[in-house]
Amino acid sequence: LNNPAPVYPDIAMERGWEGKVLLKVHVLASGEPDNVSVSKTSGQKILDDEAVRTVKKWSFAPATRGTTPIDGWVTVPISFKL
Repeated sequence: LNNPAPVYPDIAMERGWEGKVLLKVHVLASGEPDNVSVSKTSGQKILDDEAVRTVKKWSFAPATRGTTPIDGWVTVPISFKL
């Protein structure tokens, strides 16, 4: 899967903000993210928002039951480090 990293927000770079966001993602059987929410904040809303925006565009390998794709949940860590 080709899932690009989030863009580092300019203001966060200028201010030296770093952090790790944990996202809870509901993945459909098709591999598309249906719902993306912050389960642990980076401490900076702008970093959290950029992580959510980016992961909403990703595609995932869906969970399976046997060989059948099913909806599932996954935790995705996103780190912002200068």
